[in-house]
Amino acid sequence: MLFDRPIAHRGLHDRSKGVIENSRSAFAAAIERGYAIETDVQLSSDGVPFIFHDDDFDRLTEATGRSDARPIAEVTRLTLKGSAAGDVPPLFAEFLAQVAGRTQLQIELKQQKDAAGTSALAATVAAALKSYAGPYTLESFDPHLLIALRREGVTAPLGIITYGYDEPTWDTKVSGWQKFVLRHLLHWPLTRFNFISCRNVSLYLPAVRFFRARGMEVTTWTITSEQAAVASKRGADQIVFEGFLPAIA
Repeated sequence: MLFDRPIAHRGLHDRSKGVIENSRSAFAAAIERGYAIETDVQLSSDGVPFIFHDDDFDRLTEATGRSDARPIAEVTRLTLKGSAAGDVPPLFAEFLAQVAGRTQLQIELKQQKDAAGTSALAATVAAALKSYAGPYTLESFDPHLLIALRREGVTAPLGIITYGYDEPTWDTKVSGWQKFVLRHLLHWPLTRFNFISCRNVSLYLPAVRFFRARGMEVTTWTITSEQAAVASKRGADQIVFEGFLPAIA
């Protein structure tokens, strides 16, 4: 299996304890507990990859505006709200240095606003990983990012992130035909993904069931209880979790 242990969603975070998602503290906690780590990579305005989930800074920092609109020197001065340790968004290179091969990584590349951004994110992430010796996979909602990673010579397992494309507030920039292609994974001949990361309520999707029946590994997000973890076993091989501590087999 690519993922032999539960995957901590954005690290093992707990805001009530001042451990914020996608922070050095959250990653340290996941490593200490022996979990794999899922994280997100954005691109600064001057082309440096850094760890951050949202497309804007408003929810997690005191700054506002798009997360790709500031140079990296400004990004690394933004303290994450509620962080007991005063954590800031880490550089992708800093994240790799912190983990240093001690656990499996599931690295999500966030969708970019244009083709130039897509190429730049894929190129900078691939370059940073060339000297990384630990186990990792790369994934994205955007098929174009998987294609760009292969173009950069990446040989690590690539995953497509998917769901039913049935959330109106999530899908405002996706056309009807694009939803159909994404829902049914019809980009397979171009992306040749190695695994699927699927929303837990969408594990029933015919395409997901089709690929899993033929041996492809499926991880599922975001699992928030032991009960949900047990239920997910019918359609997935590993969980991406937060809010509880699953057992490690």
